[in-house]
Amino acid sequence: MASAELPIFTVSAFLASLNQTLEYAYPSIEIEGEVASFKVNQNKFVFFDLKDEGGSVGCFMTLWQLRVPIEDGMKVVIRATAKVTPWGKFSLTVQSIRPSGEGSLKKSFELLKAKLDKEGLFASERKRLLPYPPSHIAVISSTQAAGYADFIKILEDRWGGVKVDVAHVQVQGEAAPDQMIRAIKHFNEQEILPEVLVIIRGGGSADDLAAFNDELLVREIAASRIPTLVGVGHEVDESLADLAADVRASTPSNAAQIVVPDRRDVMQRVDGLRSRIMARVLESTAGLSAEVADALERVYSVLNMRIETYENALERYRHVLAAYNPESILAKGYALVRGEEKVGAKLTIQTKENEIEAEVTNVKKR
Repeated sequence: MASAELPIFTVSAFLASLNQTLEYAYPSIEIEGEVASFKVNQNKFVFFDLKDEGGSVGCFMTLWQLRVPIEDGMKVVIRATAKVTPWGKFSLTVQSIRPSGEGSLKKSFELLKAKLDKEGLFASERKRLLPYPPSHIAVISSTQAAGYADFIKILEDRWGGVKVDVAHVQVQGEAAPDQMIRAIKHFNEQEILPEVLVIIRGGGSADDLAAFNDELLVREIAASRIPTLVGVGHEVDESLADLAADVRASTPSNAAQIVVPDRRDVMQRVDGLRSRIMARVLESTAGLSAEVADALERVYSVLNMRIETYENALERYRHVLAAYNPESILAKGYALVRGEEKVGAKLTIQTKENEIEAEVTNVKKR
């Protein structure tokens, strides 16, 4: 009697009902465990077991969802949905995975670092210089974080007048990498690009900073058209985002110190330069003045010699003219006679003191 009241399922219907129940009861769950039997099939599909001391469950995901390297023995936290396959095997379909615990985080970091380093993403020859100082920068950060506030305060105190575009994003947690990736794409698609792209986050635990070791985020930073400056965590912290950036800052405050100069230092250097230039100008002018004085002395000497020569020549001409002056001849007792040389002609005879009228009475050859 009791069995007649129970519904009879086909196998497919039972599996569908069971999956519906699982989906209702556990639409999305997070499970922590150790990775075992990790493998990738056809370079597309990822299979592994998640286990602890008391049990093991099979997991499946696509390769493009795997944002961090994992391997057997690593402790991870997965987000997944539960289902039973058409073959009656219980499985977890993984939506995301992240290392858990300091050891696993470090191991995943080293694996991805080696992979990307081999590809040349961290090579020094691909690093670009930052424009200095920039007039327009873009900042990717949480605007509610203390690190962002420190960055803006130091930026304005040191230089000021810089146009700052800000993309507010999460800087920790599962959603953080994709939000930062979208922000990088947004700034790189602008018609007028910012001169520097700054990505900052204050200190935190290794798990808090894990978002900056996301493979897709690291690749997006390396591919940015805009020169990048990344300042994440404290000075001792190192992220793959740091290594992929064109310039690495130890902290958000240090990022502000790197991206713009200190106006006080600039003014001090300008004053020093101005003083050195003035000293050189005065020194050059003093030397030039001595050279000019010497040149003027030489010109003055030459002019004096030429004037003296001209004066001597004039004196000689004056003596010649005086010798031929008629008055000088008359003074010696001679006379000037004017008139025709014929009998009966009137003559005018000029002496030094008198003028005499006379008539020609005789003309004969000497």
